[in-house]
Amino acid sequence: MKKKVVALLLAAVLVVLTLGLAGCGITKKPSAEADTTSTTKTASSNEKKVFTMGIDAEYPPFSYMDDNGEYTGFDVEICKAACERLGWEFKVFGVNWDEKLIQLDAGECDCVWSGMTILPSMKEAGYVISEPYYDNTQVVLVKDSSPIKSSADLAGKSVAVQLGTSGEALLAEDGDCADLSATFGELVTCESFLKCFAELEGNGVDAVFVDAPVAKTYVAEHEGFRIIDENLGAEQYGIAFRADDQANCDAISGAVNSMVEDGTYAKIAEKYPDIVNNLLFLNK
Repeated sequence: MKKKVVALLLAAVLVVLTLGLAGCGITKKPSAEADTTSTTKTASSNEKKVFTMGIDAEYPPFSYMDDNGEYTGFDVEICKAACERLGWEFKVFGVNWDEKLIQLDAGECDCVWSGMTILPSMKEAGYVISEPYYDNTQVVLVKDSSPIKSSADLAGKSVAVQLGTSGEALLAEDGDCADLSATFGELVTCESFLKCFAELEGNGVDAVFVDAPVAKTYVAEHEGFRIIDENLGAEQYGIAFRADDQANCDAISGAVNSMVEDGTYAKIAEKYPDIVNNLLFLNK
């Protein structure tokens, strides 16, 4: 009888111990999950915001690829410095210039910032546009040996222009330079300015209709070319953001303004002497 009672007592103790251990296991599991969730949130909150700049990778001196295969240029350096001030991770995305706004809307980049002309159509479409930062004009680039001395001499000639640029818009049927383009023998559109210049060098065209700073940079680095002394189509450069992205525009603009105030902007601009006189933030 006593043996039976002892056996029953031992069984009861084992049951209690088992339940107690199981209970401990149950209480510890949610605690571990809570800790993991907390760590994930902290890690997430510590991650840097990634800001992707959309550029034309063949648009010196504003944006291009250097000899080391790195993106650089005035616009690229300014954007990179602005992101550093904001504590953002900086990335560059090379857009197809003719489809730049489509790619912006698709989220492939957070802005288009690459010597981009501010067009009324962009504002009408709802894009957020920064304050203009550069005064630009269009010019005509020809070979030194060319008989072309002015835009009037382009009559009957073949002229190249980059797709999706303000130059193409100016030469369109409803553009400000439509009367001029109507005199051309042929208007050739190319995907990049470098391809326009290649056409000129290979005698595929007689002239290139191009942004002044790009033409100046090309002439400085390549012999045998000159710029016609005539400015065509005044315009201004700005930065384009998506329609719902005023916050990014304000943040970038604020960072750039602080760089102007402390001299960082001017220091970067010194590397690009051909554009300094037309930078609006330095010539107010």
